[in-house]
Amino acid sequence: MKLGILGDTHYPDKTSYLPDLIFNVFKSERVDLILHTGDLTAPEVLERLAEISPTIAVKGNLDQTTLPEEKILEINNLKIGLIHGHQFLSLDEQILKYKALEMGVDILIFGHTHRFFYNKYEYMGKEVILFNPGSPTVPRMSDPTFVVGEITEGKFNFRIFKPWETQWKYP
Repeated sequence: MKLGILGDTHYPDKTSYLPDLIFNVFKSERVDLILHTGDLTAPEVLERLAEISPTIAVKGNLDQTTLPEEKILEINNLKIGLIHGHQFLSLDEQILKYKALEMGVDILIFGHTHRFFYNKYEYMGKEVILFNPGSPTVPRMSDPTFVVGEITEGKFNFRIFKPWETQWKYP
């Protein structure tokens, strides 16, 4: 199963532009499902993504929606947790590992930091992946990023996409 994964788009509160590259890649890759880690800040972002594929999002600290704060999905024998991350005082790896264990997930996808992050841990007898797709529009101390992931045979693989100057404009 192919997943389009992104977060912290902050449209239109912090940016006036959503890169076409996001929508073009998700269409051309034929993603089966889109996951958004929150801080969409406008329902039209969900609507545009849902035109491509079913979309699941969680509520970020700046969202004025009725989205859930967390979601658990099971895809091809992997349990995936989806959160924004603003619920924690610190988004350090220890806290995130505990959250993944509390949710009983194999992969915890989170946002809030606006920076890409991936690490795999053997933790308390369980393998846990912590994953943040970054932000395609307002990155913090990193490149703008979004991801296409694939889950096959219980394994998670991904490719990072970076909107550059031809696709991305400063607000």
